[in-house]
Formats: sequence, structure tokens, C-alpha cells
Amino acid sequence: MTEDHPAVLALQALVRHPTVADRDPARTDPAPFTALRATLAEHFPRLHDLELTDVEPHALLVRWPGRTPGDPVVLMAHLDVVPVEDGWTHPPFAAEIHDGAVWGRGTLDDKGSVVGICAAVEELLAEGFVPSRDVWLSFGSTEEVSGTTAVDAVAQLRSRGVTPWFVLDEGGAVASGAFPMVTAPLAVVGVTEKGVTSVELVAEGAGGHASTPAANGPTARLARAITALERSPLPARAPAPTLELLRRLGPQLPAPLRPLLARADRLAPVLTRVLRAAGAEAAAMVRTTAAVTTLSGSPALNVIASSARAGVNLRVMVGDTVDGVLAHVREVVGDGVRVEVVERNEPSPVSPWDDDAFRLLERITTEEFPDAVPTPYVMMAATDARFFTAISERVYRFTPFRMTREQRATIHAADERIGVQDLLDGVRWYRRLLEELPA
Repeated sequence: MTEDHPAVLALQALVRHPTVADRDPARTDPAPFTALRATLAEHFPRLHDLELTDVEPHALLVRWPGRTPGDPVVLMAHLDVVPVEDGWTHPPFAAEIHDGAVWGRGTLDDKGSVVGICAAVEELLAEGFVPSRDVWLSFGSTEEVSGTTAVDAVAQLRSRGVTPWFVLDEGGAVASGAFPMVTAPLAVVGVTEKGVTSVELVAEGAGGHASTPAANGPTARLARAITALERSPLPARAPAPTLELLRRLGPQLPAPLRPLLARADRLAPVLTRVLRAAGAEAAAMVRTTAAVTTLSGSPALNVIASSARAGVNLRVMVGDTVDGVLAHVREVVGDGVRVEVVERNEPSPVSPWDDDAFRLLERITTEEFPDAVPTPYVMMAATDARFFTAISERVYRFTPFRMTREQRATIHAADERIGVQDLLDGVRWYRRLLEELPA
């Protein structure tokens, strides 16, 4: 039975370790990470006979020597997960199988990819297979908290003179229901990702007793700033990867729309307006977004806040800059509200899709998922892959698992789960990739 497959058992075992990272390393419990690393070695012993390098805390680099000195390939995933919240149908760290799926935190993000890669390597090692060129595996442990393990892994590779032919991390998936009027799943391969920048809007005042409120206090100023920011989005435009995605979607749309998308480059303004109106997922493809995520004010109901704060997560579109976005935010929120920068990251460079490396990913995806439309796209979320652009011009973001719209909505939310067969299909995809790397 597929539920007894070694890859499924390995995923269940990894999910049962609650490897939740914290932005403050002192607040991260190391025990689950230590246990997970031991479990990884137990389920993939041949892989652990390869050249291993520990990257503190808890991350791992693996070198699998190839037959030729060609530029190596790096396959990535991460071991850490985000915290859980209420509302789970099944316990988030029990890794139970229900309705043909493994349920639990990290099944999609990103322990499924860890297992997919490791299971493919383990199978090939058991058969005596040697890849055509070196393959490096990089498993970070601080991806969800913008930590240092990916940066340190890059430093390790650079110190060894490693310049990867391409790097592949988590990212897009074989996504159904991803675009209006398109019934075929889209195999979206991220060729770039938005820059993640976080700020806090801060309004301060005298505070005092709630029985004698003054006009224009910190909370009122903060509320006006938040409303103004939502009402003043940055200009929308479709970057080149988005236009290429639309062009490739053309044959999947009703006949009257196909000529429009065939001329996507020349009709970019029109298509940008269409995407803005097509829902949040589509609209995020064409502009920098700003989401208010945290709020704080007075510690008591009868106390006026002397300081009110709102955290804002900005996803900076390719073609925009962090400085330009911050200037827009400061102008919109106006006087009386201070903008404090918590973290700043520019959008990643755009990797080529008219290229042998991308064509290899595309061909294997088409052969393994023949109903899917492979296409480049701009990834909305941040990954460890962005740090690897320092050593490679080809950094791609693709998770070879089928995911429904409902499943995608469970990432970082309740009821995260991966289909058992979808996991095994992903193992097969990674295996094909490793087998068909050119010399």
C-alpha cells in the first residue's frame, strides 16, 4: 500500500517533531531539531554516508559527488515550520493519514520537499547510481524566521568555489484552480520572488485616563494611517515573468481571449487591469502589496495608549525598490506617524526561462504531470533561495506536488496536508531530475 511507502513513513516521522523556529534563537527549542536530524539519518542512511557539513543551528549541507566536473546543482528545502494555531481537524503534529493525505504542520511547507529530495537520493544510491555532476542538498533550519542558515550555507559553498548551474528550492507547485477560467493545473516555477520588507507604523502621545480622551490621539492617528495605506496602493504593472505566464495560459482560455494573451507583451496595461480585478491572488502578481499584520496599543481598556503600533508586511514587486516603497509609505501615512524599518529585502534577480536549465525542469514536469501547463512566475512569498542568487544566475522555486486551492490556503494555516500519492509523485519527479542532469 502507498501509505506504507518509506517516503510516507519518513514524512510522518519528520512531521512529528515540532521544529518551530523563533526570530530570537534563544527562544527556539533545540530538542525537536536534534531529534529530527536523528530521524532523518534513520530513514535515509545511505544519504548520510555522503559528505555532510553541519550548518549551525541544525541545518545540513550534503555533497553527492558526480561523474564529471560540471557546475553542480543545489536542491533545497527547510526543516523548520511555523507555529500552529487553533482550528485543526486533526492534531497538527500527529501526522495522521485521513482521506488519502498526511495531515500536519510542515507537510507542504516544507518537510514534504525534504522527504521528496531525500527519498529520491536514497533510492538512487541503493541502485548504485552516480549523478552526472555534483549534487548538493541544502536543508535550512531558520527559513521561516529569515534566519542565517541559508546565508551560512552560501558562504560554505562559496568558500569551496561552488558556482551552481542552477538552484532549486520550494516555491510554485502543480496548482489547480490558480487562474480564472483555466481548468488545467499550472506548474508554476518561480524565476524570481518579491522582496520582503517589514515596517512598524508608530504613533505616540501623552496617554492618560480613558475618561478624558484628547482629540487626535495615537490610536486615531494610527487608524487613519492604516486606512490611508490601504486606499493608496502602489501602481500596478505586470513584470516580464507574469506576461510570459499569461502568454502560456492563452491556449487554456476561451477562444475569444486567446488572441489577447498571445499579444501579452503589447497589451500589458490591459492585462494588468484584468489581473487587478481577478482576486487577491491574481492582483498580487502585478503590484507591491502591504498587509497590516500586528497591532498593539494600550495594555488596559481604561487606559489611553501612549504608543500605538501596527506591523506592516510589504512584498516588493520586481521593478520596485525598497527605498521607493518606503518613500510611498511615509508619504501616505503622513505626519504624526513614524515608519520604523524592521527588515528590508529587495526583489530577487530574475532567472532565465529561455535556458537549458529551465527547459530541463519544464520537460520533466510536462512528462510527469502531462495535464499541467509549466510556466515561469513571480513568487509572492520569501524563500531561502533568494540568498543563493549570490552564487548562481539560475535560481528556481518549484515544489513538484499537486496542490488544490484549498490545500494552498492551509500553508501557514490550519489543516495543512499533502496527498499520499502526490508525495510519491514528487519523489518520482526529483528522481527523474537527478537521473537526467546533463554532464
